Amino acid sequence: MSIFPVSPEKERALLERMRRLGVREEEIEEGFIRSSGPGGQRINKASTCVRLRHRPSGVSVKCMEARSRALNRYIARRRLVDRIEEIRRGRESAAEQERERIRRRKRRRSRRAKERMLEAKRRRAAVKAARGPVGADGQ
Repeated sequence: MSIFPVSPEKERALLERMRRLGVREEEIEEGFIRSSGPGGQRINKASTCVRLRHRPSGVSVKCMEARSRALNRYIARRRLVDRIEEIRRGRESAAEQERERIRRRKRRRSRRAKERMLEAKRRRAAVKAARGPVGADGQ
């Protein structure tokens, strides 16, 4: 019997990640809150937002992505495991690698690279200027 409304493979993968990181179900404190956002009257009656807290590490997550409480429970557990893994792995985590990639992209160019880029822009501008005005000679 499946605990979450996802495929057995996804559920197995999540439980395997939890086991590998040493996160046990008994260590997770689960609570339900009323969600916010669009959804009509039903959203004001059903507590579909899931809040999880991993007691040993103190990491806590909230999920109100789906309208179903069961699916939110799965997504919240996945986020909790992601966050714990990120904390434990540090620099080698996927999120940290993404931040580093953005940092490298924003880094200042060297003087030589900047000169080459500006020269390429000047050449392109000259090509465009040689075209002449559009529609001026009856075209």
